[in-house]
Amino acid sequence: MIRASVIVPARDAQATLPRTLAALADQEGAPSFEVLVADDGSRDGTAGIVERAGARLVSLDGAGPAEARNAAVAAASGALLAFCDADCYPSARWLAAGTGALDGADLVQGRVLPDPRAGLGPFDRSLWVTEETGLYETANLFTTRSLFDRVGGFERWLEPMGDGHMGEDVWFGWRARRAGARTAFCAEALSHHAVFPRGGREYVAERRRLRHFPALAAKLPEIRETLFHRRLFLSRRTMKLDLALAGLAGAAGRRSALPLLAAAPYALELRRHAKNRAGGDWKSVAAIDAAADLTGLAALARGSVAARTAVL
Repeated sequence: MIRASVIVPARDAQATLPRTLAALADQEGAPSFEVLVADDGSRDGTAGIVERAGARLVSLDGAGPAEARNAAVAAASGALLAFCDADCYPSARWLAAGTGALDGADLVQGRVLPDPRAGLGPFDRSLWVTEETGLYETANLFTTRSLFDRVGGFERWLEPMGDGHMGEDVWFGWRARRAGARTAFCAEALSHHAVFPRGGREYVAERRRLRHFPALAAKLPEIRETLFHRRLFLSRRTMKLDLALAGLAGAAGRRSALPLLAAAPYALELRRHAKNRAGGDWKSVAAIDAAADLTGLAALARGSVAARTAVL
């Protein structure tokens, strides 16, 4: 009898999916499980990879990740559901740890770190999930089938604007919490995320996605307590940037250098972060970081106006 179903949405994932499926085949100590891959309109060899690996293929035509996960769950037979992305590589005891954590919870967030086999450049894209923040990333998420059915699965609510879909997983998690679900974080359920090379220009442009966070705060005010800094700021870093800009404006308005002291925390943060990632070439990295932070600030301002709620 199958106890768990692993759900993997995929679209044009032939570069990473073979390793994902191999990692799932190598699970240790896990309950009996099946793997279902929702191929969402791939134009590459994704479907063939799934079939050769012996996983179950669920085919869609570009419906989006929310619909893809729902379709795979509808075809699944397990009482426990484990969600994994096609660019993630679960550790050997990932499924055992995550499903085990469901003994005391209804919704479990697993840990995600960048692929240790890959070199991580200062602007490369990957994913870190090291605690429960309330985002409930489906790169590594476990739930019971009964809770999934009770909540009604994933719902798309943010329309993509050239930067992909987002938000269906956090909305699912909070609908579950509002329905009384017990949540937990399981560090032992570790999965590694692929590292994708990215240049400075793409790194800066990616910050435009921050425009969605005010809409998230309007829909889910609870996120201000679990994710934001002091309820108003997206993070400590954005707070330091806001303080620095206020200091610069004060110095210009008062024609005094004293307000510039307000910029010191952000300047120190910028330097520390850039040195950790780039070593001796930290100044150019810091300059690109500053451009990315300013792009993010503009995106938050735009989103705050649109959503009629402030996130700084």
